[in-house]
Amino acid sequence: MKPQSKAKAARLILGNEAIAEAAIEAGVNYAAGYPGTPSSEIIQTLANQAEKFNLRVEWSTNEKVAAEGAAAAAVAGLRSLVSMKNAGLSVALDFLTHLSLTGIGKRGGSMVVVVCDDPDAHSSGDETDSRWLSRFSYAPMLEPSSIDEAKRIISWAFHLSQEFACHVMVRSYTRLSHASALVKPGKKVRHKAKPATDSSLSLTPYLARPAHGRTLARLAIILTYFENSPYNAYEGPDDPDLIVVASGSGVNCARDAIDIMGLENKIGLLKIVTIWPFPESLILKILHKAKRVLVAEEVDPYLEVHVNAALNRCDGRRIKVFGRETGHIEPYGEITPERVCTAIAQILRVKFRLRSSEYQAQIDTNAEPLLINRGLSWCPGCPHRASFWAIERAIKKDGRDAYIIGDIGCYTLDVFPGGKEQMKLLHAMGSGAGLASGLGRLTSFGYKQPIISICGDSTFFHASMPALINAVHNDSHFVQVILDNEATAMTGFQPHPGISLNAVGQPAPRIKMEDLCQAMGAQVVVADPFDLKETTRIMRDLLRRDQGVQVLILRRTCELLRMKQTRKIPFSVSIDPERCRGRKCGFCLQQFQCPAFDIKLETEQPYIRSDMCSGCGVCVQICPSKAILKKEQIQY
Repeated sequence: MKPQSKAKAARLILGNEAIAEAAIEAGVNYAAGYPGTPSSEIIQTLANQAEKFNLRVEWSTNEKVAAEGAAAAAVAGLRSLVSMKNAGLSVALDFLTHLSLTGIGKRGGSMVVVVCDDPDAHSSGDETDSRWLSRFSYAPMLEPSSIDEAKRIISWAFHLSQEFACHVMVRSYTRLSHASALVKPGKKVRHKAKPATDSSLSLTPYLARPAHGRTLARLAIILTYFENSPYNAYEGPDDPDLIVVASGSGVNCARDAIDIMGLENKIGLLKIVTIWPFPESLILKILHKAKRVLVAEEVDPYLEVHVNAALNRCDGRRIKVFGRETGHIEPYGEITPERVCTAIAQILRVKFRLRSSEYQAQIDTNAEPLLINRGLSWCPGCPHRASFWAIERAIKKDGRDAYIIGDIGCYTLDVFPGGKEQMKLLHAMGSGAGLASGLGRLTSFGYKQPIISICGDSTFFHASMPALINAVHNDSHFVQVILDNEATAMTGFQPHPGISLNAVGQPAPRIKMEDLCQAMGAQVVVADPFDLKETTRIMRDLLRRDQGVQVLILRRTCELLRMKQTRKIPFSVSIDPERCRGRKCGFCLQQFQCPAFDIKLETEQPYIRSDMCSGCGVCVQICPSKAILKKEQIQY
């Protein structure tokens, strides 16, 4: 008799890792995405296992291309997944809306779209709510409330996609994607399929109207599944004083709030996982139990709007609905147990304090002096610090107050308090070049400020190229600075077309951005930002040129990536106390602001922390007293 194999033990993993593991267990063949916090770990986890499970995994140029590649695999009969953050969904939406109308064909493929929202904008320029876009684009959407549930929902999403020949969206969010939980691994399989294409899925004007009708009919059938889904569940008393309707993070916050307040016998909780099509019949069936309803969700009042609409249609105005629209929960930001507790106390008119008055008084009196605002800063040795230093000096020497526009990336730390705040206009990826293209056309109206647009290397390939083509074609005039640190650094050093590796670490053709820019018709200069004097000279020269698009590529590998690759520190850097003027100067601390600089409180003497310094040596160039010294390379 053969001994029984031991079951695999549960592992502590991130929510994003659980989503990726679930996709492998569902037999995914093809996965694509563009890195964006909080979604990045999904594709990276799949890439790490690509060879073992014969997966095709890629970091695509942008989210639209990623969605198109995943859809192509599904049309050919494979199982595919595409992931992105909330901002990326806007990029992919043009295609995904069309895909909802055509479907993915009859080859038996399936496609899951995972979008990770960022409530409270921890790592984003906005806190948009993707749930509205599922309805806008006619796509079914599911939203898990726990990591374990997310793992199970991914499998169901693939099943729904295959059954209804359409893509299915799954909404995650920061507190799920970046939370950790013990997850028991399941059996990982290879979905066997021979890719082929046969059915016509074109969407032309004369086909659009009937396609719309078929899509709505399909959603009506999916709704019957959602109305009876076991993932939607009510828990609590049969005759509650209040029912909390919640989804996603709101579910756990509501549970905590009810438990904290000790109201388990008075408050019920209705968890909604099937976000769209909205299970209206289920809502009406459960909500008749109470005359008051509180909706706990993030970010927008999506559930609240749909609950109110359902009640109004059935003449159920006797039931009062509270939430973000009524002001019982703040209309923006993350949901928290404290917010739910406060709302419950207002609705039920019960006295409740999360903290005692004595404890709160202690916080109010003592917390403020103890809180240290550490701010946000570039890493020690970051090439962007050198780049902005040189740009600032070039602008001062030029004397015409150049206007700087940027977009999203590591370089946006320049706009936060404590930075030099050179960037004056900041929007979406690629918007810097697009805005600069517009401003650079205003000279005929008397606009005289030089224009500088700044983007990163990954952003250049993602969204800046069309804007640069537009600028060259329409005779706009500005300087485009591309900060090339040879990685998508802000989200975890993922590769992009400008380096010679792909998502799974295999060699890949490198696309030279200088060649692309020259082919567009722009004038291109490549420089090393660590050479501050030369970079300043080049930048000043480009500002003096009075026509066309000038491109300056500042190329230097991200210091964190370089140290990981070489395991070497180029220089040992220190401050000579005899030459240093201390606080009388403060140039290194106040102007250069590298985190490796510190000050000895007893002597007010600046020094360089060896445990922080990357050894780049750039600071040697900025010290007016020549007090910063460097020695040759050391190894660690």
